[in-house]
Amino acid sequence: MLVLLSWPIVLAADPGTGGGGLTSFLVLFGPLFLIWYFLVIRPQQSQRRKTQDLLSNLKTGDRVVTSGGVYGTIVGFRNGVVQLQVAPQVKIDVARSAITGLQGAEEEEARKKEAEGKKKS
Repeated sequence: MLVLLSWPIVLAADPGTGGGGLTSFLVLFGPLFLIWYFLVIRPQQSQRRKTQDLLSNLKTGDRVVTSGGVYGTIVGFRNGVVQLQVAPQVKIDVARSAITGLQGAEEEEARKKEAEGKKKS
């Protein structure tokens, strides 16, 4: 155990390792950062951009789903608030940012996947 604790002290005291600290840091963590960027950061940016496009292109009559799982049709807009009709004579106000997708788009994707499955069979 004493040998393991003294190991960093021996490396720090080694006179042959002068000036290479930044280079070894970049060699070790550079590839890790690139992997992290392509696996985590870039897909998040793409998803955020897609969501912003969706929210900016909303219009009256679109069928949407909220983050709470409420399905409805857009009937109006007010200062960052979207009014949804969820049933006849039932309207609710939700934040624009609470809308996570178009209902028709989900159904269309499901139909495309089903059609692809039939083509492969």
